[in-house]
Amino acid sequence: MNFKIFPFRERIFIKTSQIRKAQIVIKRIFGIAWLADCLFFPKLSLKEFSDCVGKNYKNWIKRGETFAIRLKKGNLKEGSEEIIRELAKGIKRKVNLSNPKKEIFIEARKKGWFLYFKKIKGKRGLPVGSGGRVLSLISGGIDSPVAALLVAKRGAKNIWLHFHSFPLVSKASIEKVKELARIFLNYQPCLKIYFVPFQKAQMEIKAKIPPKYRILFYRILMLKIAEKIAKKEKCQALVTGESLGQVSSQTLPNIRIIEEGVKMPILRPLIGMDKEEIIDLAREMKTFQISIKPQEDCCTLFIPKHPTAEGKIEVIKELEKKLEIKKIIQETTKKVEIEKY
Repeated sequence: MNFKIFPFRERIFIKTSQIRKAQIVIKRIFGIAWLADCLFFPKLSLKEFSDCVGKNYKNWIKRGETFAIRLKKGNLKEGSEEIIRELAKGIKRKVNLSNPKKEIFIEARKKGWFLYFKKIKGKRGLPVGSGGRVLSLISGGIDSPVAALLVAKRGAKNIWLHFHSFPLVSKASIEKVKELARIFLNYQPCLKIYFVPFQKAQMEIKAKIPPKYRILFYRILMLKIAEKIAKKEKCQALVTGESLGQVSSQTLPNIRIIEEGVKMPILRPLIGMDKEEIIDLAREMKTFQISIKPQEDCCTLFIPKHPTAEGKIEVIKELEKKLEIKKIIQETTKKVEIEKY
């Protein structure tokens, strides 16, 4: 797409002949409150601009339509009422300030005049990167990409981490995460993904930990590994797609246990949402149809029939002695694969 960017105070003016394509792209950028198709009249005096409006208003306001001028005058010496009066005198249409058929938005700048008719809602939020860096744990399911998007909206640049059990299972979850990454590039210009083989760690846990506590140990190890990678990447927090009470590992007692050994902040943007709210966001993001594709992920492969919903921290600490956690983490992180998008 061919375009030129001209920064102004509080505004960015983009000159392009591909307006619709530009709109699609800009509407996905965090930090932009609204956008508008705009006319720009450079270096005109108030009288010259008023004459120009008077000559062209019939192209903008149909016969019988009412109008109102919404002015942002900047630092012009003329008062707002004087400017509006000068601009309106050449428009032979009826004024309706409270409920006009057509609004004319005008902004006065030192370098010229902006004129537009409709504000299109943007993504709002903060520009990606302005809020630091985070490592998001991405399962390939519905929740985690939505969580990653919500922190991106608050300015956090994402790096992704995906735990998988290949070759014990297919590469389905890996391929899904790659598909999700391509969607995510609509909201963040580049993305790094860590693919972490987790099958050996899970087999070790399955051999030494009672069934009802295995899920907790999977999660504990995942966060410890994630924290190590996050520190390497100079991330300031981890991000998960947890929603309170959604599964056994996401109850308050178990959340406390899982994060006990991690010093880095863990952000949970979905913690108060129900599944339908999360699905609505996934549909809007265009990740839902990818996320619901079948997969054997690294947890369902080894999941016990009756995991505990209320683990005991003293039991967990005693069971930890059966595992060489530092060794498991070291061996697992050696086999990490990284892809950049």
